[in-house]
Amino acid sequence: MLDSNLFIPVILGTPRQGRQSEYVAKFIVEQIATRDRLTTELIDIRNIAIATNDAGESIKDPEFSATMERADGLIIVAPEYNHGYPGLLKHVLDTCLKEYIHKAVGLCGVSAGAFGGTRVIQNLLPVMRELGLVTIFYDLNFSNVQTLFDESGNLIDKPTYIRRITRFMDELVWMSTVLKYGRQEPSLTKSST
Repeated sequence: MLDSNLFIPVILGTPRQGRQSEYVAKFIVEQIATRDRLTTELIDIRNIAIATNDAGESIKDPEFSATMERADGLIIVAPEYNHGYPGLLKHVLDTCLKEYIHKAVGLCGVSAGAFGGTRVIQNLLPVMRELGLVTIFYDLNFSNVQTLFDESGNLIDKPTYIRRITRFMDELVWMSTVLKYGRQEPSLTKSST
């Protein structure tokens, strides 16, 4: 019988000082915590001790790897930097491979401009596919992020974003559940002879 509980961590994808995307990631974690049968944790890439003199699985952080292995799905909160994603985010993501296979991922773009990180999401899509993650069809976008939160980090227009995250999370939970079933169902993983 499939365990219907899901673990969906949130990856905060930038180490920069003064990052507005931290408020977004914390808001998402708070919203996940209100849902039944979901657990989460915030993974701040700033806190992952990762070598920069090599790349890939050879520099894998054991704790990050174990968290990705345990995850049923994940959310990546990534600010848009120069039409792309932060380099350290890519460096960290590339340290795992098998841990991601057939797991759902929801992408959340953050920007100071009007596009809400649309370009960072577009750039992350082929990376997610190559890593074996399955992106959901609904993204979250936080435009003009510097005006969305008060000085204490509280979202100003909460009702609008709660509607958006509800749709996003409904899809992510559905996809994570289906893929979890597929990973656990022996008849789907064994080849027939």
